[in-house]
Parts: sequence; C-alpha cells; structure tokens
Amino acid sequence: YGGHGVGEVFHTPPFVKHYRNADTVEMIPGMIFTIEPMITEGTARTVTWDDGWTVVTADMGLSAQKEHTLLITEDGVDV
Repeated sequence: YGGHGVGEVFHTPPFVKHYRNADTVEMIPGMIFTIEPMITEGTARTVTWDDGWTVVTADMGLSAQKEHTLLITEDGVDV
C-alpha cells in the first residue's frame, strides 16, 4: 500500500512506498501525488476481503489511514 500519482487517470505512477526503500523518483515541478500513511495498533499483516477492495489487519485491530495530496512546485511543495 502506498501513495500514487494523480493525473488524467487516478492511481498512476509514481507509486510512493511508506517505508525506507531503494526507490529513486525525481520529483519535478507540476508532479501531483499522494502519500497515505497508516497506523495500526497490532500487526501490520493484512487480509483483503472478498470484495477485492476492503483491507483489514490480520488481527482485526484498529487502524487509521490519512491521505495527503502534494503538488511539487518550483519553490518546494504544496500539501
């Protein structure tokens, strides 16, 4: 799970992992993408329900997700 680009089609590259990784993505002005941090009270293991969309933690613990949209500008970033 992670963030994604936003453009003419939703859920496009870049795909943004929410953990330390070796990915290299150049952020250029005009790029719009999301970051979607999650917090869980128990395990990080997940189970996807039969609807193919709903995801829960394997121990059914409480969890929260917040999506932020970012725009890369010439001067930095707008959140």
